[in-house]
Amino acid sequence: MKKTLFFLPLLLCLVACGQTLSVPSQYETDTFITKSGKTLKIHAIVHASICIEFDGNMLMVDPVTNLGDRTIDYSNFPKADVIFVTHEHFDHLDKDAIALLSQSKTQLITNRRCANQLGRGIVMANGDRLVLESWLTVEAVPAYNTTEGHLQFHPKNRDNGFILTIDGLRIYIAGDTEDIPEMADIKNIDVAFLPCNQPYTMTVEQLVRAAKTIKPKVLFPYHFGKTKVDDLPALLKDEGVEVRIRHYE
Repeated sequence: MKKTLFFLPLLLCLVACGQTLSVPSQYETDTFITKSGKTLKIHAIVHASICIEFDGNMLMVDPVTNLGDRTIDYSNFPKADVIFVTHEHFDHLDKDAIALLSQSKTQLITNRRCANQLGRGIVMANGDRLVLESWLTVEAVPAYNTTEGHLQFHPKNRDNGFILTIDGLRIYIAGDTEDIPEMADIKNIDVAFLPCNQPYTMTVEQLVRAAKTIKPKVLFPYHFGKTKVDDLPALLKDEGVEVRIRHYE
């Protein structure tokens, strides 16, 4: 049975405390306007690490410090108000990054296995809905492998994708998943992050099928490593999906 959790701490507003929210300028930034006319910024950090800035609050998704030859210095970032971790793999769960981004009021949202490893966290399972603030709602959705020989990477019912509704703007962060049947239930998505990196996530063909199912207004392929994603804009040009390719290798 699905359940809704209500958790209403006052998220820290850095602006109100006299601090200026400033993400390092080297990261690509996309700007969106929410339903009430406020600005939301999405910063492409690396691979599956996403930074969302809204109304003086910073949300971090799967922050990692080291990936291949890339190193992220999170000591140069403002502290996060909320950190989301989709699952336990090293390119998604990084204790050091979480420590650098955390302060006493930081909320950590994750699954059971990550919470056990970290010793803390608000646990969400597939189907849960969490109200953090009047402007921020989180839904945990399934993320898993379906291809034979790959099932061990992300078994069903373990990991999460997240749908964040931020002042009416709906952002789907798929996590590590293939094009699963549950995607048919994901509706009204403004921005989607879909992974493309077999054998762990989707092939390009699977990602195209997923995008056609979800029909987001804007699509960011992410977690793509060395997978060639340059053809995605052409493959989805007739679907009403705007593809934006950023440095999410």
